[in-house]
Amino acid sequence: MNLNLKNPIAFIDLETTGINVAKDRIVEICIVKVNPNGDEEVKTYRVNPEMHIPAHASAVHGIKDEDVKDEPTFKELGKTIAKCLEGCDLAGYNSNRFDFPLLAEEFLRADIDFDMRKRKFVDVQTIFHKMEQRTLTAAYRFYCNKELEGAHGAEADTKATYEVLKSQLDKYDSLENDIDFLAKFSSQNKNADFAGFIIIDEKGVERFNFGKNKGKTVEEVLEQQPGYYGWVMNSDFPLYTKKILTEIKLRGFNK
Repeated sequence: MNLNLKNPIAFIDLETTGINVAKDRIVEICIVKVNPNGDEEVKTYRVNPEMHIPAHASAVHGIKDEDVKDEPTFKELGKTIAKCLEGCDLAGYNSNRFDFPLLAEEFLRADIDFDMRKRKFVDVQTIFHKMEQRTLTAAYRFYCNKELEGAHGAEADTKATYEVLKSQLDKYDSLENDIDFLAKFSSQNKNADFAGFIIIDEKGVERFNFGKNKGKTVEEVLEQQPGYYGWVMNSDFPLYTKKILTEIKLRGFNK
């Protein structure tokens, strides 16, 4: 079943220096852009992360320092990537928890204004886990009846993710071929900041989702604990989390 699209959708996979959204960097990004008419574009970029790629990361994706030392940095590639994703909804595998938050961090570090909030996000892993509880390689075997060659390469994983979503639509009558539905179905929580440190409750109110203030509204905490904002801003939280927190704080001033 082909996707029923109102907007183009970009399937994204990142290979990185590690799994810390706030600290780690992209070393490879693949984008499979699917247009509403079914046309597909595939773009893969190697990226100089401007930091050492640890051995445990290289063991996963096979990319070492010498492989990317002459490649452009994300700051140099960022505008090209942003243009490619212009007007697109976004999809990936475990992307709501990792790829999209880390990509948002890279855009912020590069001073590129890329508004992630205007898009729908489809996480194929979440759909898979809700339906079958397995990994990407198993998903590809289960849904597509194929073995995933080149697993943990950005392009192989991205293309497999796209194929799996189409097969999921074929298999489950309860899944609607609609990006709005799939984005809602594949979300775990409604996050304000992608990394999930701030979530939005059923009434549309932002609440902290960690630490001593978990469950409390952000506005309440900022009002009652003036130093909490400064603690977050000076701690090792993602830049996007800090950006959202600042917006909420400024909104409070404007009130």
